[in-house]
Amino acid sequence: MTRRPTRSRAYAPDPAAPGRHCDLPGCGAPGEYRAPKSRASLNDYWWFCLDHVREHNAGWDFYKGMSPDQIEAQLRADTGWQRPTWPLGRLGARIDDDMLRDPMHVLNAGRAARADAARRQHANTAPSEMREPLAALGLSWPLTLDELKARYKTLAKRHHPDANGGDRAAEERLKTINLAYAALRGRLTEPRMTAAG
Repeated sequence: MTRRPTRSRAYAPDPAAPGRHCDLPGCGAPGEYRAPKSRASLNDYWWFCLDHVREHNAGWDFYKGMSPDQIEAQLRADTGWQRPTWPLGRLGARIDDDMLRDPMHVLNAGRAARADAARRQHANTAPSEMREPLAALGLSWPLTLDELKARYKTLAKRHHPDANGGDRAAEERLKTINLAYAALRGRLTEPRMTAAG
């Protein structure tokens, strides 16, 4: 069963009308439409007839007489429903990672992006013999073996001759990718072998 609105049309009289005449002096029509008296008292109403409420609304400007700074402050207050707000983590409240449940790993994505940016910032710290293979694969140092494998798999699929109709340039590019992968993989697995031995 659908619920019917209490006012059938936008210009229908307000059901909460007090049953008196229009507040405009000299008008004897019923005052069935409300309009706020001022921006300071939005819940205090004039009650007008349809013609006079239309005139009132045509001339109503909530921001009239306000400076641009006052308008900006009003808009900011409206976005917070006229309640005070402050940045997260202020006023002595600290948010720990343990306090937050993040089943979709939304927060970890931001943390991973920051770690990736920091890693790229320190890309010049790569050993000199590894800079060329890193550039060939489009990676930065430091690097994990999982990142290397994922990047290699992506590039190998993209530049494989079968995926490029036997293109010789793609084949040469794949050879370069294979050599760079072998050099980096040897460098990444080398410390593990010496630590175990």
